[in-house]
Amino acid sequence: IMATGRSDFPNQVNNVLGFPFIFRGALDVRAHAINREMQIAAVEGLRALTHEPVLPEMLELYHLEKLEFGPEYIIPKPFDPRLMDFVPPAVAQAAIESGVAGAGFPAHYKPAPHL
Repeated sequence: IMATGRSDFPNQVNNVLGFPFIFRGALDVRAHAINREMQIAAVEGLRALTHEPVLPEMLELYHLEKLEFGPEYIIPKPFDPRLMDFVPPAVAQAAIESGVAGAGFPAHYKPAPHL
């Protein structure tokens, strides 16, 4: 099992999976820091999404017939629209629980499906 930064191999590790969603969760609760708990929450969001069925539009976008958790799929695809549902709410909740949030859980957020 391997992960790489290259998009022409399975399991592309790209900062686009982290930065936008970590910052969205942090900004929405006015966190004054990004701490270890928030980082772990982001990873847990990615892990949980990887275990969900892959959307048909993702299969089409990547020209795949099938994709499921396993050696060829250990991290979500960067264009999966559900990243917004899994990562920012988890990061926001972790910020609140760890005491770095300056605001409560955003009303426009749905709780992360894996929480």
